[in-house]
Amino acid sequence: MIGRFNHVAIAVPDLEAATKKYREVLGAKVSEPQNEPDHGVTVVFVELPNTKVELLHPLGEKSPIKGFLDKNPDGGIHHICYEVDDILAAREQLKATGARVLGDGNPKIGAHGNPVLFLHPKDFYGTLVELEQAKHA
Repeated sequence: MIGRFNHVAIAVPDLEAATKKYREVLGAKVSEPQNEPDHGVTVVFVELPNTKVELLHPLGEKSPIKGFLDKNPDGGIHHICYEVDDILAAREQLKATGARVLGDGNPKIGAHGNPVLFLHPKDFYGTLVELEQAKHA
């Protein structure tokens, strides 16, 4: 069911400092900050030859990233993302096995403009998993 590894997301307490560190210390190409109000985050993408790193920062007081940073003030890995060919088929297959889809179970549009779902970390060894529908050429 899962396809390519899409990205790892890191919650950061200071988006500007994290962006600068990836750009200036590691020499990475980084995107401009992008607000994602539906997800309560501001994101910056670090582009790598084989994948991406997504830097997450809270957008508003109700952001799920704010709660994560309250528990982890220095930041840390928030989730990993895998691509799937058909997000609705993947959701049904996962639910049939007892895996829990977070939220109302319906995909939202993610930062890349594709439908995404999140899976409960207790079902995946303490790791929050995001599924993103792959773009088809």
